[in-house]
Amino acid sequence: MIYKRSSALFVEAKKYIPGGVNSPVRAFKAVGGDPIFVKKAKGAYLYDVDGNKLIDYIASWGPLILGHAYEPVINAVIERAKKGTSFGMPTEIETELAKLAVSMVPNIDKIRFVNSGTEACMSAVRLARGYTGKDKIIKFAGCYHGHSDSFLIQAGSGAVTFGSPNSPGVTQGTAKDTLLAGYNDLESVRELTVANKGEIAAVIIEPVAGNMGCIIPQEDFIKGLRALCTQENILLIFDEVMTGFRLGKGGAQEALGIAADIVTFGKVIGGGLPVGAFAAREDIMDHLAPDGPVYQAGTLSGNPLAMSAGLAMLTELDKNPGIFRSLAEKTSYLHEGLEDVLVKNDIPHQINRFGSMVSIHFTDEPVIDFKTSAKGNNDTFKKYFHGMLDHGIYLPPSAFESYFLNDALSYADLDKTILTLQHIAADLK
Repeated sequence: MIYKRSSALFVEAKKYIPGGVNSPVRAFKAVGGDPIFVKKAKGAYLYDVDGNKLIDYIASWGPLILGHAYEPVINAVIERAKKGTSFGMPTEIETELAKLAVSMVPNIDKIRFVNSGTEACMSAVRLARGYTGKDKIIKFAGCYHGHSDSFLIQAGSGAVTFGSPNSPGVTQGTAKDTLLAGYNDLESVRELTVANKGEIAAVIIEPVAGNMGCIIPQEDFIKGLRALCTQENILLIFDEVMTGFRLGKGGAQEALGIAADIVTFGKVIGGGLPVGAFAAREDIMDHLAPDGPVYQAGTLSGNPLAMSAGLAMLTELDKNPGIFRSLAEKTSYLHEGLEDVLVKNDIPHQINRFGSMVSIHFTDEPVIDFKTSAKGNNDTFKKYFHGMLDHGIYLPPSAFESYFLNDALSYADLDKTILTLQHIAADLK
């Protein structure tokens, strides 16, 4: 395919925008080459500025679960925009979306809307600290909860050591309150709770991880984590920015049968517009200002355009829960087809899948955490990514990202994707 216009636009963008992009993964640093600039999208397809049509497997990193430019969402935004775009005052539609979300998700009584997943996770941790009166949190290596300082922490020399900043600008003072555990490693969490007895406010986790590829939690891990948090009086925060309203109406809590204390949302809840949220039972949420002492605010929080998009999206998912089954079946079909090609061509791989999330790792070893995900052959992944792209298949431009399927994908699209892998398989050996 030809990408002359995209390449020219990237050169121009780098003059005015750091790295030419407003979010790093878009820059293709992990795979090489210049990023694709999109002109428009509809259904399962992207159309770039060079006139290429691409089958999309990122769905704007998750929110477009029903496909691009989904008509009820677009119409809702257009009609709302005619009445004004922002007021800085309460609107009825905020309550409508809040009521619907609370009715769909187990274990929450109240919800507060913000503008991004990062903001939602940052606010959830502040709320947990304010509610418990404790300072420290546990996060898991490889889980991403946005770019707030508390989350940009890498592991130290062992599971029980303090984290250290992995981005300049994050202070050691912030880092000392973030403890690192291993995903799917309950013992590492136990060690941290023993070493920091009575000091841990919350454990925050992606219940199904999507930022080291799709990583599935082992059953005993999540159950054990819930029991440990209850035993130690620690709040369990599920970061469902990716999984909320994607793995089912009730998200990962419903899919895994595990109750979290605080849940964060993003992606699907905004229908493609910038929306985040965090939610919990009433006694926790009532600690938020203006009812309680924990301060959180946002000028554009509950923006009527974003609320209208989210309400249209969640209304459709609430009315038609069969969408989740349809998506899971399509994802399973893609998984089986890709695996068949890789096995027949003797290409080392692991495919992880949960619901409508899936990822390929070019390694012989099962991928269960960040360490095993990092063992994937990145040279093979680069060939795979560009080979598929050359045939009109747009995949996440990083081996550490999950695919997010949308229900506009047809089985013909899936078959083309599988056939494309067969065409390029020889180049991956």
